[in-house]
Amino acid sequence: MNITLLQTALHWQDPVANRAMLEETIFTLPQPTDLIVLPEMFTSGFTMEAAVVAEPMNLTTFRWMRQMAEQTNAAITGSYVVQEGNAAGKRFYNRLIWMQPDGQWASYDKRHLFRMAGEEKAYMAGNQRLVCEWRGWRICPLVCYDLRFPVWSRNHAYPDGMLDYDLLLYVANWPAPRQTAWDTLLQARAIENLSYVAGVNRVGTDGIGHPYTGGTALIDFKGDVLFRQYDTEAVHQQTLSLESLQAFRAKFPAYLDADTFTLG
Repeated sequence: MNITLLQTALHWQDPVANRAMLEETIFTLPQPTDLIVLPEMFTSGFTMEAAVVAEPMNLTTFRWMRQMAEQTNAAITGSYVVQEGNAAGKRFYNRLIWMQPDGQWASYDKRHLFRMAGEEKAYMAGNQRLVCEWRGWRICPLVCYDLRFPVWSRNHAYPDGMLDYDLLLYVANWPAPRQTAWDTLLQARAIENLSYVAGVNRVGTDGIGHPYTGGTALIDFKGDVLFRQYDTEAVHQQTLSLESLQAFRAKFPAYLDADTFTLG
């Protein structure tokens, strides 16, 4: 599978400008791809002013993602601010959309909300993990702060020996002061879950002065860094091998000794 990671600066709280910028990048990709990964809150940057940028489902950004997927023949994923409910009871979500070229889609609401920025006061938390099947791969997309919580990303084994997913994705707006945590935890998630891991972060400075140095990365199932880029905008495309992953899991099946548990 060919994966495309888009590390970019974002226009603060300006969905029109961000969609236009990303559309130009997507339409000029150097080669065809199977999966395009955008940052967290790719229409706005990481804002707590949910009502300023929120959209109901099945409107502009949702339809834009459907168009991008159809025209590139690739799945596309990233999160943006979604509004549910009416004027009397609006609820806002940091919602990741998984969109396929045939129009099939799924969503994941960020579970772990970043309380140090007051995200839990502005948004509702999700409680269901998502695993998507795409062109022979099983893919689990998560959002930013989720990276710090290994229980939520645990790669569960089925009785037949199959694992829950082959590729773990994180879309993020992860600020520069905590870059070391981002780098370290991406590798840890790959090693402990015997999975490829891709993390897509943004660069630049947001509208409230927070700097981002990127560190968008692709990590293999042994924890080796296949790609990592700091500071500058980047478009990275790389082909991943499911056969290599399966061979390593057969040779080193550490998941068979994992402790069982259930989430409360």
